[in-house]
Amino acid sequence: MYEVSVDDTFAAGHALRDYYGKCENVHGHNFKVRVTIAGPALDGTGLLYDFIHLKTIIQDVIRPLDHQHLNEVPPFDTVNPSAENIAQYIYDETSKQMRHTAQGAGLASVTVWETDTSSATYRP
Repeated sequence: MYEVSVDDTFAAGHALRDYYGKCENVHGHNFKVRVTIAGPALDGTGLLYDFIHLKTIIQDVIRPLDHQHLNEVPPFDTVNPSAENIAQYIYDETSKQMRHTAQGAGLASVTVWETDTSSATYRP
């Protein structure tokens, strides 16, 4: 099994609903996002998935979140903007934009870091 990952970042603010502590207040993060693709075989060029194509997809998905108050951006206007929910959102949106691969590669996971030491990963 092969895996390739691409990292990107965005900055945004949020406040956790139904949470009692510092994070219930509006605060911001420089979020780091890692999208990982996995598959059993490489194409004729020796690639699992084109890094450039994956980077473009990630940028398209996170651009609407960048420099926003996430609590005001759908779906986070109704879904709590936790790192876990952000990871699932990025996974779902990335899945919609990925092109088909003949080798059976697919989206394996999305990890979102709120800080250098705290992250959440979504994999179906």
